[in-house]
Amino acid sequence: MTNALTNVLAQSGPWSGIDVGRELFLFSPLISLVVTMLLIVTAPIILGRGPRLAANIASVGILVALVLALRVATSVSGGGVSVLSTDPSAGLLIVDPLSVAFQIILLVFAAAILWLWRMGPADTERNAPEFFILLLGSAVGMVLMASTANLLMIVVAIEAASIPSYALVGFDKRDRRGAEASLKYMIFGAACAAIMLYGVSILYGLTGSLSVAEVAHYTVRHVALGSTQLLLFAGLLCFFAGIAFKISAVPFHFWCPDAFEGARIEVTTWLSVVSKAAGLVLLGRLVAMFCGAAEHPVQISLLSPLAWTIGIIAAITCTLGNFAAYMQTSVKRLLAYSSIAHAGYMMMATAVFLHPSTKNATAGLNALLFYIVVYLFMNLGAFGVTAVVNWQTGSDRLSAFTGLIRRAPGLTVAMVICLVSLVGLPPLAGFLGKWWILVALGSTGSVLGWFLVVVAVLNTLISLYFYMRVVVQMTLVDDKQPRLEGIASGTALAGLCAAMLLLLFVFAQPVKMRTEQFSRNLYDVARATDAAPIATLARE
Repeated sequence: MTNALTNVLAQSGPWSGIDVGRELFLFSPLISLVVTMLLIVTAPIILGRGPRLAANIASVGILVALVLALRVATSVSGGGVSVLSTDPSAGLLIVDPLSVAFQIILLVFAAAILWLWRMGPADTERNAPEFFILLLGSAVGMVLMASTANLLMIVVAIEAASIPSYALVGFDKRDRRGAEASLKYMIFGAACAAIMLYGVSILYGLTGSLSVAEVAHYTVRHVALGSTQLLLFAGLLCFFAGIAFKISAVPFHFWCPDAFEGARIEVTTWLSVVSKAAGLVLLGRLVAMFCGAAEHPVQISLLSPLAWTIGIIAAITCTLGNFAAYMQTSVKRLLAYSSIAHAGYMMMATAVFLHPSTKNATAGLNALLFYIVVYLFMNLGAFGVTAVVNWQTGSDRLSAFTGLIRRAPGLTVAMVICLVSLVGLPPLAGFLGKWWILVALGSTGSVLGWFLVVVAVLNTLISLYFYMRVVVQMTLVDDKQPRLEGIASGTALAGLCAAMLLLLFVFAQPVKMRTEQFSRNLYDVARATDAAPIATLARE
């Protein structure tokens, strides 16, 4: 029956000539998340409200979406090409190795957030269906962010990811700090969205197209002619504001510390990784499209103002994040500023502008994907331990971690490993994540590349102090507080993250080769013209 339906659709109207079954398969992980949200909404009507029921439906939906994403990854890994990086007439949504890689990372992390939720508020949660609707709704928006190169769709995707996030931060209506943080987050997000829409209107007015590829070609063409297009660069900067807001890049970072401190710990953990990862993958795709618009390697130098803009903002972001973390007495807030600093490190990878014909043209994107995988485990482990301590002691202050090596040795060892990895020291995966970003920056051979290398190394040394403050408080100070009890699940989660950081250091090469496979086909125009376009579900 399904085949008959797809055949009818393929032979009629706007679906003529499109393999509908293939298209639906490519977008099946996204469809699965939407179906899961519908089931969570309808389940209370049929089976009654219950936190465990909503969590179980969400778990099954995420697992199904993950299996489908792995199948799609296998399907597009050999022949999947992002035609959109060079073809302005392609569709609104993209399914290629890069977008599928992000989907897999997001779904694995969503499963981990469910684990964290079951450890904490599972038994006392009164509004579990609403919580999971908002969580999965933000996940859908983030998947869309990584799966488009259309100006209008980018705005829609960012708002689809942001609006549920505002509600998640203030989800506990009885918590004044959460409500205040949510309001600040929403107001700041609305302002950034307005600026971004203004930038989109400028770019559309100049180019007459909503395709980022067309904007990239227009930019390269006019810069090559030597014409000064202040309006064009103003439009690009305004457009960048919305992406920088999701990344928490300076000066669009002000919402981050308050939102992270006011939100529940599982929400903070969720936003600290996937929100930034979605923005960075989107930014990496857009940079790749601008590089692909250059007709030969010499023209890459015409894009140096864009590269310097991204690079300088990245350098300021990681520096400000690290220095602001120095004064924090709340570990939750300290990790919030830490996430800003790491957003700066990862953003440096998107400042790598290389022509498609250059060897290792996608070195920056490859390093970014590997860092996101590592950052997932570093932050999940650190926030997981913070969550357990907060639930057990009622505080996330640094003093609550005093003598933790005696009170919960398993948690302490895992936390130390995660913090050392966040610094970027061997023998942990955080070191390799930073190392490959430095290698990608050095491969450009530019002044900007080496400047960012120096900034990253200096910031790594700066960050050593505030991470080690937590380690010293856990291991060298003791106030004779009683041991923590009933923390087996939290210790298991933190221990798994710590083990993954060790394993990713030892077995880094297979993971690196896989991330390279996910990022290397962005410019393969020849294969794209020989095969049917990968992404055509929604067309302009």
